[in-house]
Amino acid sequence: MAPSLWLSRLRSSLRATFVASSRANHSHSNGYRTPPPPQIAGSLRFKFNFLSEEPFVLWRRVLLPVAVAVSATSLAFQSQANPSLCDDSGQVRFGGKGSTGFVVKGSHREVPQELVDELSAICGENMSLDFDERFFHGKPQNSFHKAVNIPDVVVFPRSEEEVSKIVQSCDKHKIPIVPYGGATSIEGHTLSPDGGVCIDMSLMKRVKALHVEDMDVVVDPGIGWMELNEYLEPYGLFFPLDPGPGATIGGMCSTRCSGSLAVRYGTMRDNVINLKVVLPNGDIVKTASRARKSAAGYDLTRLIIGSEGTLGVITEVTLRLQKLPQYSVVAMCNFPTIKDAADVAIATMLSGIQVSRVELLDEVQIKAINLANGKTLPEVPTLMFEFIGTEAYSQEQTKIVQKIASEHNGSDFVFAEDPETKKELWKIRKEALWACFAMEPNFEAMITDVCVPLSHLAELISRSKKELDASPLVCTVIAHAGDGNFHTVILFDPNQEEQRHEAERLNHFMVHTALAMEGTCTGEHGVGTGKVKYLEKELGIENLRTMKRIKQALDPNNIMNPGKLIPPHVCF
Repeated sequence: MAPSLWLSRLRSSLRATFVASSRANHSHSNGYRTPPPPQIAGSLRFKFNFLSEEPFVLWRRVLLPVAVAVSATSLAFQSQANPSLCDDSGQVRFGGKGSTGFVVKGSHREVPQELVDELSAICGENMSLDFDERFFHGKPQNSFHKAVNIPDVVVFPRSEEEVSKIVQSCDKHKIPIVPYGGATSIEGHTLSPDGGVCIDMSLMKRVKALHVEDMDVVVDPGIGWMELNEYLEPYGLFFPLDPGPGATIGGMCSTRCSGSLAVRYGTMRDNVINLKVVLPNGDIVKTASRARKSAAGYDLTRLIIGSEGTLGVITEVTLRLQKLPQYSVVAMCNFPTIKDAADVAIATMLSGIQVSRVELLDEVQIKAINLANGKTLPEVPTLMFEFIGTEAYSQEQTKIVQKIASEHNGSDFVFAEDPETKKELWKIRKEALWACFAMEPNFEAMITDVCVPLSHLAELISRSKKELDASPLVCTVIAHAGDGNFHTVILFDPNQEEQRHEAERLNHFMVHTALAMEGTCTGEHGVGTGKVKYLEKELGIENLRTMKRIKQALDPNNIMNPGKLIPPHVCF
């Protein structure tokens, strides 16, 4: 029998014996200090099935003297080769390859009273142990994702110094941390599967410095992008990224978001100059200077952007601003098929026209908008454009696109120049998700977020639309067509298991179709817990191992938003 097999069996036996002994002496905690609500209680009944049923049988199959001789070396080697961030059990874990669950399981550890006292001393009244408060922070606002646990404590820091002290205390006690912004993300980013401390940044929402001549602004992470633009408007400036209403700047950095204006202004990584971040040990680091460009050192700013709270807590953001457009035109055009609409979007981009928005909505989404807003828009695939610049330039662009649309079966081309009319049109688009619920008020929404090279967009949408139309579920299509980013809103009854599986099937189909076209599983929503199972196929195992090494170097105790972004099966 090979020595490696002896070591493997010995480790399995020791682990089974230890855990069986622990179970005999300790009761299991589900993470709730008070009984959970009935809608969550059912999801708590689970077991971790990684133990051998007959641990002592292994000893009879292995030579005990040899096992004892090598055991110390074996266990020492195991502790170094398989760090705590690594799950190499070989079983399907949530978010691992083959995962189909949506209720995130966790390993809860009771928060010690000493930590609660330390947090109370730091935050004073800005701390809550109230169940309703904790439950609210444990469930994202517009996401079907759930976790078996909720935060044990919610804190509301008012300053960077308080955040640093909170993180230091949590790291000392090895208690998980989940940073919390506007909670508008939809892939389970703010779930607390391991319980722990939720750091709500809503009290940190100041504009700290505005440099009009440099066209940049320094803000706290808790300020919303809509609030920021209200502040900037009198100065003739604006911040161009526009995700869902309610999103905060810190959360937008964490998920590397974008929005409808990304086709002209880029994503969050293109519009952040520098950050200040509290690292997992409580140290505060500034990632760059305020210069518009720099070649000095590693690009830590881009490392933190998109890290989803797994590497630190963002406490300050310096943003690049833009001048408010001098003039703009909003245009709409109808098409007989969704492929015609996608082809026009691609042709418009290839023409060299500098559009600021190109949004595609299918006939089902238009129907939802009509229902929710009392509109009478033609219920056919529709493109919405925005052109900005001087009055003459904007009108010239509009005419060129009108000609392109007419060559691809476009009809009813209309445009608006009145400010209130334009605002109303884009308001309808920004509230598209809420409009979908007018069709099925009691349903949940699974929202896809694939993105492909622009030349593949029409094919992706056509193939997806065929699958969606054949499904019994209500599915709408919305796309940032100018940069190849394609969303569907799939409505399903959370109480019907077959409907949830059908929604998952559609999501899997679109993700794998996009990956086959050299695309991505998420163009702007981020990974969280919902997309983590697709990352190995998209990025490759060496990429993920590199990510995990960075995570372990900065966060050896794995306290920063554990269970997110990095698949659990990735090992060194």
